[in-house]
Amino acid sequence: MLVTTGCQSSAESNATVSNQSNSNSSTSFVADISQQTLRQQALRIQRALANNDYARITNDIHPTRGVSFSMYTYVRPETDKVFSREQYTQYLNDSKIRFTWGALDGTGEPLIISLPQYLDTWVDASKFNESTPSVNEFKHSGNMINNIDKIYQDSDFVEFYYKGTEEYSGMDWRIMRLVFDEYQGQRYLVAIVNEQWTT
Repeated sequence: MLVTTGCQSSAESNATVSNQSNSNSSTSFVADISQQTLRQQALRIQRALANNDYARITNDIHPTRGVSFSMYTYVRPETDKVFSREQYTQYLNDSKIRFTWGALDGTGEPLIISLPQYLDTWVDASKFNESTPSVNEFKHSGNMINNIDKIYQDSDFVEFYYKGTEEYSGMDWRIMRLVFDEYQGQRYLVAIVNEQWTT
């Protein structure tokens, strides 16, 4: 009796372990596919920005939250610029309208330029053409406080890194993080957060 019961218990235990293993494997597979899809979307956005085809990312912008732009990795929701899809399209087509994006590190001078200029010179996505993006991992960072996890707690992000040049001993390194939120079963861009060397 004890042997038979023991065998049954062992079989049940093995079945349970097997089912748990299959479940974990399935969950891991779904997560991998999800990350791969997100990485592909981020790469598509990066390439569009790198090619100065800024309008191409309009449909990736979150339908209700819009997209926020942070000059540095310390996100400032109270002052960072946020544009709805409609505003993004409008200001792309009117380069005479300039915005104050924030204060330049070191000098404290305000950065006052148009949206196309900001995308071209500050986001400067072409620098990341050779980058291998990572998903939800802070693989690189500078000395500024990074509060992305605090501000975008339930979001996913994709990090692009540019190591800089020998000419400047790598001090011209750059990071671009694209932040995404899910809405009605799809992921949308809610923020473009940049980072670079700061004093």
